Amino acid sequence: MSVRQDVARRLGGASLCLALGACGALPTQDPNADGGATVSGSAAPRPAPAPGAASAPAGGDADATYRLEVQAPGELRTLLLTYLDLSRFQGETQAESITQSELTRLANASPAHARSLLETEGYFAAEVNVVRDTGDDGIPIVRLTVEPGPRSRVTSLAIAAQGDLKRQADAGNRDAQSLLRELTENWALPPGEPFRQAAWNAAKNGTLAALRAGGYPTATWGNTEARVDARAHTVALSGEIDSGPQFILGQLQVEGLERYDESVIRNVADLPPGTPYTEKRLLDFQERLLKLGLFETVTVDIEPDPAQASSTPLRVRVREQSLQQATTGFGYSDTTRFRVTLEHRHRRPFGWNGQVYNKLELGGTRRAWEGELIANPDEDGYRKLLATSLSREEAASEISLANRVRIGRSLDTERIERLVFAEWLLSELRRANGVEEATRALSANYHWVWRRLDSVILPTKGLSSSLQAGVGYARSNYASQGMFTRLYARNTLYWPLGGSWFTQVRVEAGQVFAADRVGIPDPLLFRAGGDESVRGYAYRTLGPTRDGVLASGRVLFTGSAEIARPFTPRLPSLWWAAFVDAGNAADTWQELDPVLGYGVGLRYRSPVGPLRLDLAYGQEIRKARLHLSVGIAF
Repeated sequence: MSVRQDVARRLGGASLCLALGACGALPTQDPNADGGATVSGSAAPRPAPAPGAASAPAGGDADATYRLEVQAPGELRTLLLTYLDLSRFQGETQAESITQSELTRLANASPAHARSLLETEGYFAAEVNVVRDTGDDGIPIVRLTVEPGPRSRVTSLAIAAQGDLKRQADAGNRDAQSLLRELTENWALPPGEPFRQAAWNAAKNGTLAALRAGGYPTATWGNTEARVDARAHTVALSGEIDSGPQFILGQLQVEGLERYDESVIRNVADLPPGTPYTEKRLLDFQERLLKLGLFETVTVDIEPDPAQASSTPLRVRVREQSLQQATTGFGYSDTTRFRVTLEHRHRRPFGWNGQVYNKLELGGTRRAWEGELIANPDEDGYRKLLATSLSREEAASEISLANRVRIGRSLDTERIERLVFAEWLLSELRRANGVEEATRALSANYHWVWRRLDSVILPTKGLSSSLQAGVGYARSNYASQGMFTRLYARNTLYWPLGGSWFTQVRVEAGQVFAADRVGIPDPLLFRAGGDESVRGYAYRTLGPTRDGVLASGRVLFTGSAEIARPFTPRLPSLWWAAFVDAGNAADTWQELDPVLGYGVGLRYRSPVGPLRLDLAYGQEIRKARLHLSVGIAF
C-alpha cells in the first residue's frame, strides 16, 4: 500500500470517528492478553519515525513539504510527535510524500487524533487547535496547540470475583478471603492515582498473575470497565474476575533421574497429595532441589487442566550433574590476600546415597583443608554429616593452627538453615612474643540462619539473621580446665530509600561465658577488623592487649551503616557507597572501646555476587586501608 493510499484510509476512518463522536476512545485488547481489556474500540496508535521534512512527488497536487510544530507540556509533546499521523508522514521519503490536499485532510483530522492519544494519558477534556501558516522560507507550517486540562484520577475500584475463590471466601475459608482481599489491596492503580491506559493494563495483568500464582492458574478476566466522567475528571474502575477451579496437588511424577534415588526428590518435596497449589510452593520446592547440588537444572510445574484440578499431577524434571566435579578458583580478600582453591565433589561414592566434598585453600595468610561426608535428605529432610578441617592462619603477627572434627545433621527450609553438631577442637596459637598456647575443647552446638531477602545473591531489601549457641568443656596448657558457653549473633538489614538510594545496616555481637581461670581455644574467642567487621583496620587486628601483645577477647560488638546508589541509570550494576563502621573485641563489656572506620567504595553487582572495593580510614590508627572482597557474608 502506498503512503497516499494509507493516508486516504486513515482520513476516511478519522472522518467516520468525527461523525460518530467516538474518536476519543482508548485502544482495545483482549482482556486476558498481556494488555488487558480497555474502555473502547479504536486501534492503538502506531509508532512512527522521527519527524523530518518531506517533498511532494512529481505530478498531482502542489509540493506538500511542511513542518509540524506541537505546543504541549513536555511528555505530552513527545507522545504527539511520536504517534500523530502528521508527524509520521512528515518523515516519509520524497518519492512517497503526500500532496497538499492530503496534508489539508491530515491537519483537519489531527485534533481528533491528538485527543485520542491524550486520553490514553488520562486527559479527557483536552482542547486541541490546529493552525496553518507559512514560514519565511515559504514552507507550510502546521501548528498544533494543546491545552490538556486537568488529568483525570481514579476515584473508585470495584473487583468482583466468581468461581471457586468466591465460593470458598463465602464459606469462610481464610486463605481465600485473604487472597481476595490482597487482590484489591495490591491493585497497582488505586483510587487517587492519575489514570493512564498503560497503568490500567498493568494493574489488570498484575492482579490476574497474582490470582493464578495463588492457586487458580486458569483465572481470567470477565468484564472490565473504566468509566470516565470527563466533566468531573474522574475514572471509576471495575472488573469481574473468574478464578476458575482451585488446583490441588496430586501425585509426584519425576523425570530425568539416572544415577540418584527418587527418594532424594521425594524427601525434600514436603508437598503431599491434597496440598493446595501455589506458584510459591513450587518455586520453593525447586530451590530445595537445586540446593542439593545433584542437579544442573530443575523444573517443577503442573498442567493447568481444569479437568484435573482436584488432583493435578506435580511434575519434576531434572538434569543431573556429573558424578564427579573438580573446580579451581582464584580470589583475593583482605582476610587471606591472594588465594587459590581446589575443590572436588563426588555425588555418589561407592553407590552410597550421599556426597563427599573436599576443599583445599592456599592463600598468602591462610592455608586450609576441609573434608565432608554428607548424606542426602532423609524422610524428615535432615542430612547427616561428618566433617573435619585443618587450618593455618597468620594475622596480627600470630600463627593460629586449628583442627576440627564435627558430627551432626542439618536441615534447610525455605528461609531457615539449621545445623546441630558436636565438635572436637584442637587449637595452637603462637603469639607474637613467642608464647605458645595449646587448647582443646569438646562442645555441643546449634547454628541457625534466617533470611527474608529479595535476593540472596544481590539483596536490596530484607533481613538476614545468624545465631550461634554452644556449650562445652575446655582444657589448655596455660590455664585451668572448665565449662564454657558461647553465644554469637549477626543481623543485617537491607532497605531501599527510593530514588535509587539503598541502605545496609549490620549489627554483630558475641560473648563467651566462662570462669576467668578457664582457657578457651582461640577460634572460639573474638577479634574485630577486616572486610566484614570494621573496615580501616586489618583482619583480626582489633582486640584486647595482654602483656603488650594483641589477644582475642571474650566479648565482641561491631556495627556498620552504609548508603549506596548506582552512578547512572545507564550503569545499574555499578554503584558508589559511603559507610561508617565501629566496634572492637575485649575481655569484658566494661573494657570494650569501639573504634571508628569510615570511607567510600565501589560496588559491582555481578551475577555471582557483589564485588566490593572500599577505601577506609581507621580513625584509631590514622591510616587509610584498601579492602577488596567478593560475595555476601551471613
